[in-house]
Amino acid sequence: MTKELGVGIIGCGNISTTYFKLAPLFRGIKVVACADINPAAAEARAAEYGVKAESIEALLANPDVDIVVNLTIPDAHYPVSKAILEAGKHVYSEKPLVLSLEQGEELRAIAKAKGLSVGCAPDTFLGGAHQLARSYVDAGKIGRVTSGTCHVMNPGMEMWHPNPDFFFLPGGGPILDLGPYYIANLINLIGPVKRVAALATMANPTRTITSEPRKGEVIPVRTPTNIHALLEFENGATITLSASWDVWSHRHANMELYGTEGSLYVPDPNFFGGTVEASGRDKKIEPLEPWDHPFGVANQEHPQGPMANYRTAGLADMALAILEGRDARCSLDRALHGVDVMVSILKSGEEGRFVELSTTCTQPAALGIEEARALLRETEEEMSGNRVAAAS
Repeated sequence: MTKELGVGIIGCGNISTTYFKLAPLFRGIKVVACADINPAAAEARAAEYGVKAESIEALLANPDVDIVVNLTIPDAHYPVSKAILEAGKHVYSEKPLVLSLEQGEELRAIAKAKGLSVGCAPDTFLGGAHQLARSYVDAGKIGRVTSGTCHVMNPGMEMWHPNPDFFFLPGGGPILDLGPYYIANLINLIGPVKRVAALATMANPTRTITSEPRKGEVIPVRTPTNIHALLEFENGATITLSASWDVWSHRHANMELYGTEGSLYVPDPNFFGGTVEASGRDKKIEPLEPWDHPFGVANQEHPQGPMANYRTAGLADMALAILEGRDARCSLDRALHGVDVMVSILKSGEEGRFVELSTTCTQPAALGIEEARALLRETEEEMSGNRVAAAS
């Protein structure tokens, strides 16, 4: 039985470096080829990471490629993933999976007809901090989750991204760009969503880029940039989600869950690590006892300090799920439910009414310490060299 699946990457921009660097940490996958609409970008990544640069057509026909990672811009996710499936390859896409339910259902139909799997980022909910939070909720430590708040708000992407245009066009915006991290973690912690309501606005019809190399260029805004949503979950919990690129500063925590017996304070779902805090009925908020989860160990340097980054864990889990005949944690059903939540939020903001979701899903299987170690190619001691390399 094959113990490893060959991986091809389509889209050799900034995010691709994370997959190239971190893939060697994990079992079940080996990156063998890459492609890009710009051949020079593919050739540069191939030379840097010792893989084969190919045209997109050649990569899709390559018999050594079993799974193709789709790292194109959001508007291209659907047609590229469709082409991958039609070529007989499994798909793992960056978020969002697609920009409409209709697109997602078509991918599902093709995958089912061909016996293929589709997976999608984000996989940050597999991080040590979020799995610690999951274990705390599963153990009933805060009782039944009844409500909560999530906030992801900042001034906007044009201040640091070299080409921020697509963030402000349909298919972009803070809900579709940043919402997947929060919604995936809420599904991980609570389960599926039943209905949503939202208010959606934009502060300005244009944005001025302040990052290089296009500093001073004015770009249009054609999607809401300030969204305040209410999510009702199937288990009865109600969560407020605020996502905005119109906020200069705030004091809201990233994610808080409130239960019948206490409260849980979850770090930024955009990252794998962080400090999880909780309180009981005594209202005393304290950090949870750290646990030895391999995906909570800092392995990269960031301006904020050392951080844990194990992106590609979801891809590896999907590959092993294919080999082992089990459900992948970053599955099509969960990704499509997340898309349903996000497009329904935008629809509610446009139409001014509650929107019932047409999809559902199950919670992903928890990824405890031993399950996480089983995804790794090496022991944690042997990984130390790779962590240093990833940080450089």
